[in-house]
Amino acid sequence: GGPNGGRGGTGGTVLFRADDSLNTLAGLRSKVHTRAKCGNNGIGKNKDGCHGDDAVVRVPPGTIVRELHTQRVAGELREHGEELIVAPGGRGGRGNAAFMTNRRTAPKLSERGEPGVERWLSVELRLVADVGFLGMPNAGKSTLLSSASAAKPKIADYPFTTIIPNLGVCDLGEEGSGLVLCDIPGLIEGAAQGTGLGFSFLRHVQRCKVLLHVVDGTSEDPIGDFNVLNNELAMFDDMLGKKAQVVVLNKCDVSEVREKQDELVEKLREAAGHSRVMTISAATTQNVQELMGRLKKF
Repeated sequence: GGPNGGRGGTGGTVLFRADDSLNTLAGLRSKVHTRAKCGNNGIGKNKDGCHGDDAVVRVPPGTIVRELHTQRVAGELREHGEELIVAPGGRGGRGNAAFMTNRRTAPKLSERGEPGVERWLSVELRLVADVGFLGMPNAGKSTLLSSASAAKPKIADYPFTTIIPNLGVCDLGEEGSGLVLCDIPGLIEGAAQGTGLGFSFLRHVQRCKVLLHVVDGTSEDPIGDFNVLNNELAMFDDMLGKKAQVVVLNKCDVSEVREKQDELVEKLREAAGHSRVMTISAATTQNVQELMGRLKKF
């Protein structure tokens, strides 16, 4: 005889796990609440209840988790398989066997389990790449990405063809010498205040080692486009405005651009304040491999 009620099982934990097979947070949009399983009750013969199953939320690497109301960072997942516990399960309550003493040999009380943690969180994805492509709409960023890697972004002859970030890997031929490239939607004047699509995606290039500024040689004012974009970067994030840049004048296969490319390159060097300026043609892959080799040095 005697008291023999076991302990209740600990509740399951809610955790985030990085999975490199994912590249968006689309799976979280339709699921507001995530709950782990409750632990089972303890039973007689001093048998403890089973622990509750954990709830695992799979997210792509580069995900930042914040408290919803304070925007305080709860954690970040950068590598595949990395885990972040966001809501630990509650401890199971003690059964009556735990309250037995020499004086109280048959206690008729037990303990309730603790409630699990409840949190409202905001989740943000920042892609991790070596090189971030910047440029006005139709500057040829997606064409360059497809020329330098095996990526197949949507390419068309109209502005804002790219509406989501695209990733590609450039294989430079040596083991471990690949470059991860990130192409974001084109930026326009006012992007830092939310105009166009760029503001939503500028955060994806904040972690890049170097920015590749693609200037459209067929534009009416290539130098003006270059200055506008750099001003938008500085207004969005001062550190982003100071990040190292390589500037390329694209579409040099076009005769009109070829005729004035020397003059444009000189003006771009003056506007950029450095000599990391070169000419390319993403459509014909002219100088693309040389460009990738230079970017690898950063």
